[in-house]
Amino acid sequence: MSYTAPLQDMRFVLHRLCGLDDLANLPGLEDSTPDMVDAILDEAAKYAAQELSPLNRAGDLAGLGFDNGRVTTPEGWSDAYDTLVEMGWNSPSASPEHGGMGLPFAVNACIQEMFHGANMSFQLCPMLTQGAIEAIEHYASDELKDTYLPKLVTGEWTGTMNLTEPQAGSDLAAIRSTAQPDGDAYRIKGQKIFITYGEHDLAENIIHLVLARLPDAPAGVKGISLFVVPKFIPQPDGTPGAENDVRCVSIEHKLGIHASPTCTLSFGDDQGAIGYLVGEANRGLQYMFAMMNNARLNVGIQGIGLSEHAYQDAAAYAAERRQGQAPGVEGSAAIIEHADVRRMLAQMKSRTEAARILAYRAAASLDFAARSADDAQRAYHQRRVDLLIPVVKGCSTEAAVEVASMGVQVHGGMGYVEETGAAQHLRDARITTIYEGTTGIQALDLIGRKILRDQGAAVAEIVADMRASAQSLSEQSDDLADWTLLSRRVAQAADTIETATEWLLEAPERAAQAPAASAMNILELFGLSLGTWAHGDAARAAAAEIADGGNSAHAATKIRLAEFYALQVFPQAQARLSAATGGAQAVLAISPADLNPAA
Repeated sequence: MSYTAPLQDMRFVLHRLCGLDDLANLPGLEDSTPDMVDAILDEAAKYAAQELSPLNRAGDLAGLGFDNGRVTTPEGWSDAYDTLVEMGWNSPSASPEHGGMGLPFAVNACIQEMFHGANMSFQLCPMLTQGAIEAIEHYASDELKDTYLPKLVTGEWTGTMNLTEPQAGSDLAAIRSTAQPDGDAYRIKGQKIFITYGEHDLAENIIHLVLARLPDAPAGVKGISLFVVPKFIPQPDGTPGAENDVRCVSIEHKLGIHASPTCTLSFGDDQGAIGYLVGEANRGLQYMFAMMNNARLNVGIQGIGLSEHAYQDAAAYAAERRQGQAPGVEGSAAIIEHADVRRMLAQMKSRTEAARILAYRAAASLDFAARSADDAQRAYHQRRVDLLIPVVKGCSTEAAVEVASMGVQVHGGMGYVEETGAAQHLRDARITTIYEGTTGIQALDLIGRKILRDQGAAVAEIVADMRASAQSLSEQSDDLADWTLLSRRVAQAADTIETATEWLLEAPERAAQAPAASAMNILELFGLSLGTWAHGDAARAAAAEIADGGNSAHAATKIRLAEFYALQVFPQAQARLSAATGGAQAVLAISPADLNPAA
């Protein structure tokens, strides 16, 4: 049940597969040398293991207090948050201009994985604050930046996202919250639901970023504006002043993340909550997507952290639990000796490592897109980020549910018993496929905004990289792996993505809804195929590490996992391709009446 950060795996990905040296050459990241980054990750790992992990199970059991609109977090939560603020862990990639560490997004990805893996319920609070920082930093006026960014960056204040309303789940065009002009400010009225850390006792102020409509706003998503609405209105000296007209009316009782408050907030029960317009009127959804993209990448990383923790617990249990006989073992054998248990653990570990590589690569592309001095390089990496984010969010979280469920299976009957902690991973993981856009929404985003819009240009670039990797694998001359197998599978993965994309680009001509009917299968085949590419590159990097005199045992494990993934996991992508390109009509042929039990 305790968590240890997989530092060796993280460093392998950062150094060998994400080009940490190249990141340190980007403007503003010169201090992020490999030695400095390693030292920072060491300290983050200590905080995750010593402060956050011990609170994970206790927080799940204790849950939250709620009385008269006030939320109290479990015992130990406040002290852990104070330590987070003191050590500067709240927003590692925020600009030093506002008090942040200014670390690369790729390094922050490692830190977020550790913290989410150790205690997801806790880390949801800083995660949302990082999104608020992104939106204010990019789009707010200098006055709003000066007022809110310094304390959000330190973590003295926390941030939230307020999109969803009772009648408007994922359909943001249906938002009804209103904003009436009142001098230099606005009066916000409406109700928002599912607001993570919308109320808590960890910080002195909570800064809500709220979507609402101005009186003359056009209908639909084009008429949504974004507002900063503080819980306490800052005074001229920057300290919290009068309480705003914002009230937490309830918190949800959930399947998992029991120690994370999910709130219903009421804005404007009296005169209206005072809010301040961010950027231009009616462009709020565009601005909110700055938070959304940050959050979607971080939720994907959240899934990786959960998968890692579930794997660690399952592997530790399998090494200790003795049951039955195994070849070459006298007496009762630890269940890790049984082939099917090893299969499950290898699937858990290989899925987690594939997701980690893709997420860190997406984060590294964010760094290049934001900081490169070369216009073409910035544009290239922005296309890569846009393509990868729905894959990372959708596939990493779906994998987390699968990995956590397999962790329960490894534990056997004890996995179904809460005391082992295996069930908590599954309960906590389940929400990750839902919030910040369900997996189905990620799939539609991938096929619509990321593939059809540019007619597959970004896909063609990543397919070219995959084929280059396959060629490099075929040129390996050592006997550390079956390089022919790995080369062939990475090439097949490239073919799978290319075939799916070609079908997708032509599908609307046959049936307008065919892409939507196949979107989930296309998302999954992208994740599985890109995971094959990731493992192929990892195997080649592991061979180089062995040649360089590095940790040969760790590197050899990377190679064996790559071969396992190629033979045991990648074939699922080919099945998804068959379902995507040959099964869309079967989906469209099913009518609502066929599925309605009342019909």
